[in-house]
Amino acid sequence: MNVVVLLNPAHPDGELLDEAVPHFSALAQGIARGDGIFETARYAGGRVRKLDEHLWRLHRSAGLTGLDIPDDDAWRRAITTAIDAWQPTDSDDVVAGEALVKLLVMRGYAPENVEGYAWIVVSPVPATLRPTAPVKVSLLERGFSSTTAAQAPWLLLGAKTLSYATNMAAIREAQSRGAQDVIFVTSDGLVLEGPTSTVVIKRGDELVTPPNELGVLPGTTQRVLFRAAQRAGWRTSTARLTPDDLRSADAVWLTSSVRLLTQVQYVDDDEVALDDDAHATLQQLFEDAS
Repeated sequence: MNVVVLLNPAHPDGELLDEAVPHFSALAQGIARGDGIFETARYAGGRVRKLDEHLWRLHRSAGLTGLDIPDDDAWRRAITTAIDAWQPTDSDDVVAGEALVKLLVMRGYAPENVEGYAWIVVSPVPATLRPTAPVKVSLLERGFSSTTAAQAPWLLLGAKTLSYATNMAAIREAQSRGAQDVIFVTSDGLVLEGPTSTVVIKRGDELVTPPNELGVLPGTTQRVLFRAAQRAGWRTSTARLTPDDLRSADAVWLTSSVRLLTQVQYVDDDEVALDDDAHATLQQLFEDAS
């Protein structure tokens, strides 16, 4: 069962919608052109995890795309309405007791329109989204250099937009190569991110991730993980990483809100180190902090 709630000034706590009935015109820019933004949060243990981080990033994306969006209180009230209406699914195909909480905003009927349609969708977490084993990734070029984000801000690098066709095409390409996921690299050979994840590597007692100024979307899971790891005595940093840094690391992870921490075992055909003890420790630190 999916629950859909529209953020509507006439309904301060959000308006419950029938998911089987169309509510937006196909002429809306968000539908016709993918002009919009979103966040996907995880509901588990009776609460939405990392909600402050997701709202912060949603507002960041709104600023980059020139969209006016509801304030945090309106989102929180509508999320409560949606969660209260959600009924967990009892099935082996989903993760028991967990849900995806998607916050979406799309532009209306004119390209210059700054007021977007905002809504929330709560749905079960497919079991396939929670990998239990380390994965193989393909390195794929993103098609821009390490300076593009600064030189061409209109490309919206680092914003979480509805335009995910390229990301999905990249995953299909990786699957055709026998891999499960992707790590993007710049044309000048620097590591960026996954299509739906942030890259984190371990060097001794230090965790390292690529810097946002390369055009990387700030990772909400990575940010919470790094703060928790720092409190536990780990060192954390950002650095310009190369594929060789992945291959020589003590461990490599893809981090995301739904999949949490996924270890990488192969980069293309090169096997990389696994650290199951660190994986378990960091997973627990993240769960406790999120």
